[in-house]
Amino acid sequence: MTTSKPLRADARRNRDALLAKARELFADGRFDLRFDDFARLAGVGTGTLYRHFPNRAALAEAVYREELATLCDRGRTLRATLPAAEALAAFLRGFVSHLGSHQGLARTLATLMTAQPDTLADGGRELEQVIGELLAAGVEDGTVRDDVGPGAVLMVLQGICTACGHPGSRADADRAVTLVLDGLRR
Repeated sequence: MTTSKPLRADARRNRDALLAKARELFADGRFDLRFDDFARLAGVGTGTLYRHFPNRAALAEAVYREELATLCDRGRTLRATLPAAEALAAFLRGFVSHLGSHQGLARTLATLMTAQPDTLADGGRELEQVIGELLAAGVEDGTVRDDVGPGAVLMVLQGICTACGHPGSRADADRAVTLVLDGLRR
């Protein structure tokens, strides 16, 4: 929902309850519920649901944008608080771990966002920007090579996340991130 004025406290609580419940249900892979069920399960009325999110895609997009903001904020915080190589490593490992634990949301987005590819493209650009900032800090301090761009790193991370859908894949994912970090090292 786009609005020029801030939400009232009760409206904010209701919206947050809807997003929290949707995030939980999507993470469990339960995106096939009737749309009205999200309201009931979040403890709000259907009118409240439709006032904030006119359809399932809008709800999924809002969850996606919150998750994206969390990832981007984490990357910037790491960059500001750790040496460049450590910040990059922590972000890449955290990214893969985050996506690995949110595979239900990824499947939901793949199902629901085919009609809204711009949303996913915008998110990709935001992630590329953060990864670019982390890479640039590493290049500047001499720990990261300067011939790999953020798009290539994001592509590899997405490949790792896509490949890790089986039991025990977390350890494989961590080893794959180690390979990426070794390849980025100057």
